[in-house]
Amino acid sequence: MASDKVVQLTDAEFDNVIKEEQPTLVDFWAPWCGPCKAIGPVIEDLATEYEGKVTIAKMNVDDNPETPGKFGIRAIPTLILFKGGEVVDQITGSVGKSQLVALIEKAN
Repeated sequence: MASDKVVQLTDAEFDNVIKEEQPTLVDFWAPWCGPCKAIGPVIEDLATEYEGKVTIAKMNVDDNPETPGKFGIRAIPTLILFKGGEVVDQITGSVGKSQLVALIEKAN
C-alpha cells in the first residue's frame, strides 16, 4: 500500500523537487527488487514521521533511467539525501530504520 505522503518522482520533476530548501530523501528502487520491497514500509514510516520536515520520495529506476544515471546509481535500493539541490549523503542497500534516521538527521 503506497502512502500519499511519499512523492513518486519522475526524471522530469526531479530537479524541481530536490532544489527545495526542505531536505529530500529519494529512494531509487524497482518493483522487481527484493531489498527495495523490504525497505518500503520503513520509507512509508519515515514519510509519516518527518511530514512537513523532510520530503520522502521514490523513483522507479526502470521508468526513469536518466536521473539514476546522472548520480551513478548501479545498485538498488540507493537512498540519497538532498538539501538545496546538493547531495548531503547516500546509503546503498536495505538498511535499518535507525540508519535512515541518522541519514535524515544530517540535513538538519
